[in-house]
Amino acid sequence: MTAQDIILSPGSVPFVPPGIEIDGKTVFTSDDGLKLDWLPPWIAIIGSGYIGLEFSDIYTALGSEVTMIEALPQLMPGFDPDIAKLAQRVLIAPRDIETKVGMLAKKVTPGSPVVIELADAKTKETVEILEVDACLVATGRIPATKNLGLESVGLEPDRRGFISVNDEMAVLIDGEPVPHLWAIGDATGKLMLAHAASAQGITAVENICGRTRQVDYRSIPAAAFTHPEVSFVGLSEPAAQELAKEEGFQVGAVRTYFKGNSKAIAEGETDGIAKVIYRQDTGEVLGAHIFGLHASDLIQEAANAIAQRRTVHELAFLVHTHPTLSEVLDEAYKRAVTTH
Repeated sequence: MTAQDIILSPGSVPFVPPGIEIDGKTVFTSDDGLKLDWLPPWIAIIGSGYIGLEFSDIYTALGSEVTMIEALPQLMPGFDPDIAKLAQRVLIAPRDIETKVGMLAKKVTPGSPVVIELADAKTKETVEILEVDACLVATGRIPATKNLGLESVGLEPDRRGFISVNDEMAVLIDGEPVPHLWAIGDATGKLMLAHAASAQGITAVENICGRTRQVDYRSIPAAAFTHPEVSFVGLSEPAAQELAKEEGFQVGAVRTYFKGNSKAIAEGETDGIAKVIYRQDTGEVLGAHIFGLHASDLIQEAANAIAQRRTVHELAFLVHTHPTLSEVLDEAYKRAVTTH
């Protein structure tokens, strides 16, 4: 088959660290976890990112006991610190979840029971042997770029297997775009989200058609579908502070709470926070983070604001329906304007 333009979209597969043996029944990835035909009374989940968090939410709701194992020094490492703190209080502490932080699952052997050898993440020395009914490996995903024949065009994926692209989605070799070859989705390693892949696909096709377009990654939102939900768009506060140091501006951050929101009170779901991060000089919104009822829907407003590079000064005067959950963001924008 030949074509004028080719778009590579091979996607990704779950990453299984060395030392972990998968059998698809007692030790499995998120792919198998979705079609499991039994409910483990006690399950270990390796990883506390989106996937680990969502599965712990499901398993505890179904009555399983969960042990969450995280190699990094803190739980939910990819989340804004304020959100992670509250999410731990609401999603983890009151539920049947034991957490082991700074621990590496050095060896996992399937069977009945599943045997997990836990090591200190820093020293790599074994500190505990855990025996559980099942183990979910939620340690992220890697690009499915093997055996595609990429070498025939001189394309060498990076050491993790990702294909290098520019913001027009053209494949790069030594920093230069390859004519008529494009890549989208998880294999590009940009944002491993279905809607990000879709946006990249649209961008690639627009560029193929001669209409120049780039992907604006900062305005692409993400969500974890827990109860309540977690969502974010743009920069976390630590990332914004890094950017501020480089570019010489001050960061502002405001927080509003669902417990003061009429709709959340009426729904009886008042656990939650909305956090907006912005530049103090221009007021431009840099990031938004929401934990609470319907957070995945609420984040879209902030994503659109970031896409248009709107400022808190403009957003503070937009009218929101009362009583709705959207007022948590309305309140945040107004608070940002009155704070600075």
